[in-house]
Amino acid sequence: MYKEELQLVQNRWDNQEIAKSNGLDSLVYRSNLLGSDRSVVNIGGGNTSTKTIEKDFKGNDIEVMWVKGSGSDLATMQSQHFTGLKIEDIRPLMQRDDMTDEDMVEYLSHCMIDSKHPRSSIETLLHAFLPYKHVDHTHPDAIISIACADNGQEIAKEIYGDRFVWVPYIRPGFLLSKMIAEGVQNNPKAELVIMEKHGLVTWGETSKESYDKTIEIINEAESYIEKQAESIQIFGGEKYTSLSEEQRKEIFAEIMPIVRGQVSQDKRMLVTYDDDSEVLQFVNSHHAQELSQVGAACPDHLVHTKRVPLFVEWDPQTGDREELIEKLKTGLDTFKQEYVEYFDRNKEDGDEIMETAPRIILIPGLGMLNTGKSWSAANVSEQLYHRAIAVMRGATVLGNFVSLNEHESFKIEYWPLELYKLSLAPPEAEFSRQVAFVTGGAGGIGTATIYRFIEEGAHAVIADINLEGAQNLANEINEKYGENRAIAVKMDVTKEEEVQLAITQSVLSYGGIDVLVNNAGLASSSPFEETTIDQWNLNMNVLVTGYFLVAREVFKLMKDQEIGGNMVFVGSKNSIYAGKNAAAYSTAKAAEVHLARTIAADGGQHGIRVNSVLPDAVIRGSKIWDSSWKKERASSYGIGTSDLEEHYRKRTILNVNILPEDIAESIAFLASSKAKKTTGCMITVDGGVAAAFTR
Repeated sequence: MYKEELQLVQNRWDNQEIAKSNGLDSLVYRSNLLGSDRSVVNIGGGNTSTKTIEKDFKGNDIEVMWVKGSGSDLATMQSQHFTGLKIEDIRPLMQRDDMTDEDMVEYLSHCMIDSKHPRSSIETLLHAFLPYKHVDHTHPDAIISIACADNGQEIAKEIYGDRFVWVPYIRPGFLLSKMIAEGVQNNPKAELVIMEKHGLVTWGETSKESYDKTIEIINEAESYIEKQAESIQIFGGEKYTSLSEEQRKEIFAEIMPIVRGQVSQDKRMLVTYDDDSEVLQFVNSHHAQELSQVGAACPDHLVHTKRVPLFVEWDPQTGDREELIEKLKTGLDTFKQEYVEYFDRNKEDGDEIMETAPRIILIPGLGMLNTGKSWSAANVSEQLYHRAIAVMRGATVLGNFVSLNEHESFKIEYWPLELYKLSLAPPEAEFSRQVAFVTGGAGGIGTATIYRFIEEGAHAVIADINLEGAQNLANEINEKYGENRAIAVKMDVTKEEEVQLAITQSVLSYGGIDVLVNNAGLASSSPFEETTIDQWNLNMNVLVTGYFLVAREVFKLMKDQEIGGNMVFVGSKNSIYAGKNAAAYSTAKAAEVHLARTIAADGGQHGIRVNSVLPDAVIRGSKIWDSSWKKERASSYGIGTSDLEEHYRKRTILNVNILPEDIAESIAFLASSKAKKTTGCMITVDGGVAAAFTR
């Protein structure tokens, strides 16, 4: 049970790992420690600071506050992600009565010791106004549970006595920072500040002291909550029973493409799922539906989870999937309509509505679905809703869960300073929000194609019979471009079950597929009369039947998504011009491109485009040409294998060799918006072979 898994926050400070100085290095270390525990700091949230003495450009000593830069994550940030500001320029602001966000940001920009530093945290003044060398602002589950309980202030007094300052909810900015500073100033015994519906502030004279105090304060709250929890049923107890893991995966695989299509009406989204024990305990409970609609547990959540999730009231014990799908569609329509109404009620001049679809979808018996413009964005929403569940658990153990009201929520969700953090993300590219599924993905053309899509923002499924090669490529991509940008799946295109399983794995990872590149290949060469039935069948099985099986499954998936899609078949010059001693290969390649045209004819009404690229002699980087094919083709032309690449170059009109990157470029073009009105087309990438001109 979830309750049994809860543990006190561990103090992970290690003096062996960090110098005893209290400078920037120690701040980085402390920040990373705090951020590494998501029950302490929300992903992307919280902020830390230290005050040091530095030399200015004149060589004079000045007091500098180093504070987290906007848009950073405490868990991973390094020294370059902090901003240095001159304290003597900031402290006089305490004498002011108020200050707009815009004026505050403008003022702080002039306090920076280096204009190349990132813009400082939204809560910079909170750190500057407190007279301590080290300050930590965190969002611990246990503290926010108190901050979001209707009797939170009374609970805090029971736990901390007169050691705390309670600050009523107000949006972060100048006034909140001043209220915190004045509250601490007026309470000489204060060791912490609890920000109603928001978080925790702690401090210390050394970096370690500040960290130790944060952990100590959290664990006092955690211990109190857990003692109270011993005598109650969490979330009102179990209302529904979880389906088996196998059943859950099966249903998720069925509904995720449908959900993806429904949430992609404004902008295309990826969809992920989560069915771990804490999520299941919540969605299966008596109070889940009511609690989930109260509001966000913390301002930091709002931008990523919206004010409320969609709760689908479905009885998993019925097992009625048609009912579930209907409830999902109806629920999503209603959610989007209500979001528009929410926006219209609260908008101000200049506000532009964001995607109307939910970020979180809760389903009894199954778990939750998460949506986002990328896997990482969906993952942020997922992680933050885990924190929301933990807060709701704690708050309802103590009293009743309360949240920001609708207007307060809107002011956070559409707060320019909060939206600024989102603006720091890289701009979206041609294939952002899309998933590309590439067969033969570990080969030469496959690898070049995968990288071409990844560089343009896509997520990629590397499908290959060579799983090790596919995994190596996925690892390489994820290390360079970020977690889960690519996954590897083992797939023999001739085996129907493996194809279906690979598609299912793709759906469970990303919610669906937008681009299929049918690229798996082989080749054989022999005089016609020496062509064996095995050679013939192998070519047909891989290049025709295999392409059919993959395309059929993806076609069905794209229909379920209802957002169109693209298929690109990698054919060959031999699709048009039969090569000598290549009857099986040439025939299969001709059938392949005609298959593509038939799918194009069927797919038009569903917005599914299908086109083909016809390469010739892509030797470099190709696994096909590493086989006997190279020797066989050379023999057909009466030349040595070392002369083959030059032979192919000289026979082209443009006098060029064809590289995997050349094919990838044409594939990307056909799958892109630049070719949005093209289907059933063939593009030759062969350097110009006159006999293979398309007609």
